[in-house]
Order: sequence, then structure tokens, then C-alpha cells
Amino acid sequence: MYFTALAFIAVAFLYASVGFGGGSTYTAILIESGLYWELVPPVALLCNLVVVSGGVYHFAKAGHLNLRFAAPLIATSVPAAFLGGYLRLDESSFLQILGLALLVAGLMMLLDRQWRKQPEFVPQTGTPISLGLGLLLGGLAGITGIGGGIYLAPVLHLTRLAEAKTVAATCSLFILVNSLAGLAGQLAKLGERAGELLDVAYLLLPLAVMIGGQLGSRAGANWFKASHIRRLTGLVMLVVSVRLLWLS
Repeated sequence: MYFTALAFIAVAFLYASVGFGGGSTYTAILIESGLYWELVPPVALLCNLVVVSGGVYHFAKAGHLNLRFAAPLIATSVPAAFLGGYLRLDESSFLQILGLALLVAGLMMLLDRQWRKQPEFVPQTGTPISLGLGLLLGGLAGITGIGGGIYLAPVLHLTRLAEAKTVAATCSLFILVNSLAGLAGQLAKLGERAGELLDVAYLLLPLAVMIGGQLGSRAGANWFKASHIRRLTGLVMLVVSVRLLWLS
């Protein structure tokens, strides 16, 4: 478990620097560790909450969080994430859906026009579009047991709906609220089995991601160039997606 904790520190640092929680990679690591698969999503979501709480604070403090932009996305994503978390799947379906979703998201991250030297242009989006996007991605986040920011970010980057730092801040908030909703759905689904999550070994992991997440969110909000870290994150997502699809 100590090696797993060290891996979680590194993952939290990388993902927090671009406003993510790292839930997708925590999921892959936990599945590889042999943890019963139905306990994996709640552990990953709890770690998400720890990481993105610091991310929301640091990005907001740096002036990158636009609540007016984020509100419609969050309004529909929260109930969708709860219902998605409550939905019962078998292990193979869970791994396939998560693997395919990450494969698409990773490719979108790598194809992001932010890495091409084009003039910055940020169009406006209507509330109905944001509401629909929140509903779709919130539901997917709940089903796959992660916060959903990793699905939201490529869409926002590719459509130029917000600047890079605003996207990172929005994704942090999106992950925070949907991790809470998804975790509630997962715990309701587990029932009495949820008590197994109080094992001391599992409680070490939120501490590990708190360390990595605090360092990563500070670096992302103030020092790191978002495009470089986003590219690296996209590559990590592709590796994780291929591994999950292989396991399924």
C-alpha cells in the first residue's frame, strides 16, 4: 500500500496542475492492486475530493474561477452524477465504459488546438448548451466513478469556450461537486459494504493525494504552463485507457 500511496502522490500532482482530480488513474492503480472493483469508484472519488478542494481554492485565489460560466454546467451535472453513481454495472461493462471514455478524452486533449500557435478566441455559449453538456458529462462521471472534469476539459479547450486557466478552475469545481454527488450514489448502491472503506490502508490514500494535490494545484495556478502539462496528462490518459480496456 505504501507504493500505491507514492504513486497517488505523483498522480495527484500531475492532474491537480491542470485542474483535475486524477480519479481515472487512481481507478486503474486500484484495480491493478487487486481491490474489489465495486470499492474502487468510492475510493477514487474520495481522493478526487481531497485533490480538487485544494485546486478550487488555489485557482479561485489566483482569479481564474468564473462562477457565472460554471453554474449552468454544475446545475445539471450534480443530479446526473448521483444517478450515474447509483447505476449498477458489471465489472466488464464498467471497465469498458471508463476505458473508452478516457480514450476519447485523451485523444481530444492531444489534439487540442491550444498547442498550435493560433490567435486566442473565446466564443460565448448559451445556457441550454451548458446545461445539456453538464447533464451528459455528469452522468458519465457518475457511471465511471470519477469527477468528470477530464471529460469536460477537452470539450472546453477544443471549442474555445474559456481560456486555459479558466478551464482548469472550472474543471476543478465541476469535479468537486460531481465527486460528492457520485460518491453519494456509490455509497447508496454499496449499502452495508461501504463500511469496508474505513480500512486504515484506504485512509492513507487521501493523505497521499492531499500532499500531491496541494503541490500540483499551486504549481498549476501560478507557475506551470498549462499546455505542456495538459499534453502529458493526455498521454497518461491514453495509457490508462488502453490498460483498462485490456483488463476488461
